[in-house]
Amino acid sequence: MEIRDYLKILRKRGWIILLVAVVAAVAAFGFSQLQAPVYRATVKLSVEPARYDWGLSNTVKDILRNYVLNLRTHKMANRVIERAQLDMNSYQFLERVTVSSDSSNFSLQIDAESRSPEEAMLMAQTMAEIFVEDRQRWNQEQDKRDRIAVKIVDDVRDAHKVRPKPLFNAVAAGLLGALVGGLIVFFLEWLEADILRSPESVERTLGIPVLGAIPSQSAEGHRRGRRGARSRELAQHTT
Repeated sequence: MEIRDYLKILRKRGWIILLVAVVAAVAAFGFSQLQAPVYRATVKLSVEPARYDWGLSNTVKDILRNYVLNLRTHKMANRVIERAQLDMNSYQFLERVTVSSDSSNFSLQIDAESRSPEEAMLMAQTMAEIFVEDRQRWNQEQDKRDRIAVKIVDDVRDAHKVRPKPLFNAVAAGLLGALVGGLIVFFLEWLEADILRSPESVERTLGIPVLGAIPSQSAEGHRRGRRGARSRELAQHTT
């Protein structure tokens, strides 16, 4: 197909693509507005070895994964729930909390999500405080040269909304709707692919020139109407 053929298809069926995209975008935006907002609070922990030599630094990099494991336990979750007086069980708590580590800067990050920004902040802050207290007790039993200090970089100050995002969802749904609309147009054109609608398409398909064409009823009726009008004009002039 040539470019002009695609342009003809767009002029003929482009409204389908536009309609599906608009309907999908509006539906996604409306559905997002109906969803309850979810907030995320973040707190970062700094893990600092007592001395910055090669051996202890590499030990800290390896132990970060163990810290993540210890934070993501039901035992830790229950301690946080009890201290913060949260109305949830350990399974629900762990579903809402994510812990990650970054060995490049010796840090841990705790992310807590909740429909209440205050609750999300309380979850993250309390977990960080309990873990710091545990590490401080552990350090008391170690030689000062082998201690690994863990401290809160900055206390949780606020919680930001992470979902829903109505505008983002609307744009994404609109793009997906446009794709679906394009597939619908492609399917409709495929159904009519065997129909030759113009002399040019006949020549391209058969490879022979078109010498004549049978006019459609509408075209023939239009010509007859024009001939009838001319006949009436001539009759009026002659009389």
